[in-house]
Amino acid sequence: MDANSDICADFLVEAREILDQLGEQMVVLEHTPDDSEGLNAVFRGFHTIKGGAGFLDFAPMVKLCHAFEDRLNLARTGELPLDAVAFDGAQQAIDLLVDMIDAVASGEPLPEAPQALIDSLHPDATAPAPSPAPAPAVPTELLEGDLDDLDFDALLDSLHGSGGVPGAPASAPAPSPAPAPAPAPPPAPPPKPAAQAAPKPPASPEEQTVRVDVRRLDAMVNLVGEMVLARNRLKTLRPRLRDEELDRAVASLDATTSRLQAAVMTARMQPVGRVFARFPKLARDVARQLQKQVDLEVVGADTELDRNLVEALSDPLVHLVRNAIDHGIESPEQRRLAGKPERGQVRLSAQQEGDHVAIEVRDDGAGIDADRIRDSAVRKGLVEPDAAARMSPEECLQLLFLPGFSTRSEVSDLSGRGVGMDVVQSKIRELSGLVQIHSEPGVGSRFVIRVPLTLAILPTLLVEIAGDVYALPLVRVVEVLPYAAGDAPMRIDGQPVLDLRQQPLPLLDLRHWLGLPDAGGERTAVVLQAGEQRFCLVVDRVRGREEVVIKALPRSLRGLDGYAGASLIGDGRMALILDVDSLYRSGLAPARAA
Repeated sequence: MDANSDICADFLVEAREILDQLGEQMVVLEHTPDDSEGLNAVFRGFHTIKGGAGFLDFAPMVKLCHAFEDRLNLARTGELPLDAVAFDGAQQAIDLLVDMIDAVASGEPLPEAPQALIDSLHPDATAPAPSPAPAPAVPTELLEGDLDDLDFDALLDSLHGSGGVPGAPASAPAPSPAPAPAPAPPPAPPPKPAAQAAPKPPASPEEQTVRVDVRRLDAMVNLVGEMVLARNRLKTLRPRLRDEELDRAVASLDATTSRLQAAVMTARMQPVGRVFARFPKLARDVARQLQKQVDLEVVGADTELDRNLVEALSDPLVHLVRNAIDHGIESPEQRRLAGKPERGQVRLSAQQEGDHVAIEVRDDGAGIDADRIRDSAVRKGLVEPDAAARMSPEECLQLLFLPGFSTRSEVSDLSGRGVGMDVVQSKIRELSGLVQIHSEPGVGSRFVIRVPLTLAILPTLLVEIAGDVYALPLVRVVEVLPYAAGDAPMRIDGQPVLDLRQQPLPLLDLRHWLGLPDAGGERTAVVLQAGEQRFCLVVDRVRGREEVVIKALPRSLRGLDGYAGASLIGDGRMALILDVDSLYRSGLAPARAA
């Protein structure tokens, strides 16, 4: 069968979802091996993949699923409970099935399962095999009426055995001496009485959904974005025209556009559980490799994000979870000496906060030593000694995001706390988000990622400088304050600061950053969050909040620090979207290190 057919494409999507779930289910089952419902759920997952693979003639996939089905059956009947060998084999089987799915998707030959893996799933392989029984006939009742899940499984088993591979030679019954004449067809059975007819079950939620090409959804999102721009333009023009009927029409369009925007965005939403599902298995594999004992707790897996964000968060989260286990959680001996339980705890959680989502990776490990980070940064020449001595513990933690920074003397095959952390931060910045670190030595660490619900439309705060408009991501805005332009700011080590409720915050004048002359009169300071550091950005005035559609930067600005994108605003002008982290680094960090 053509691997590019619609049936095959649907099978690949479903199989990937099942495999993501199987990894998590096997980890749970390993902790509760007596859970019969969990065991049956795992069996159904392998059986479903086997059925689809058999229909599509993917023999290596069927063979591997069938081998594990046999082992699960022994556990379900109580003959041979699952042991460590079986659980290791299951995880290897899941990894291999993922490779097979990838091979099908790319049109490559399917890899064969190693015979050692197949043998490990058949502990009684050396016992004499029973005589093959003739293939059972297809039950007539399965050919009439609707088929439920159990009937369909039985039908598959009837067609090619309870675990056989389609196309494989089966034990045929002994041939008869001579072919018997075909019997006359029996008369059609009378229809069943209406009272005996089984009621048709209501449609399941799966039957009420339809798969839609992602490109179509993306096109809809782009069109809605253009509608939002047109709506903002009309809302800007409305006060000038002063027509009641026009006001009502624009208000109606505004409400309809908002509902349409919400509906289209909802269609692109996916639960972060699609990414979270792979982490219990990842945590188990990393912990076993490091000979550590770790439990991973997943919270808030039903929190929804734009599908593009869900996919983009996968790699940063993999790095953070590996880091937590590799460098956060201590060995069982170290934890015992520290008075901790031998099993470490890693918590992966997500929750919605307004129009953003916060994702946290927390561990109860050794924590991060800020002084050690400071010393390492100075030793590597990344920070001047005087500047490092003035850094707070929170600022020292931010040094983890410097390219090439590491406190380790040896290289780890799995991860390195610091090695690659700059990549994590860069990826989160691309998503218009931020990542923060909180740690307490001996207690544990927390990495918090905050990203918008969607990247298609960004809530911003619009500000003005010399008549030009700039947009600040609203998630970074802490508060807005009046600022007297004539007052000379305080200075600490040559850096202008604003005393905000007895907390000195670095001060950056956007006019100076842009190379424009000073402006007199009353101005405004916007307090922004850049990692763990807050700073004040002085602007001429604040226009207000507006949702903008992110567009690519003009060619002349691409690659320059401080800019994240551009957008058209309600009055038809272009507004540049400022990159808060880059703005802080380019405008303040050099002065602080001087």
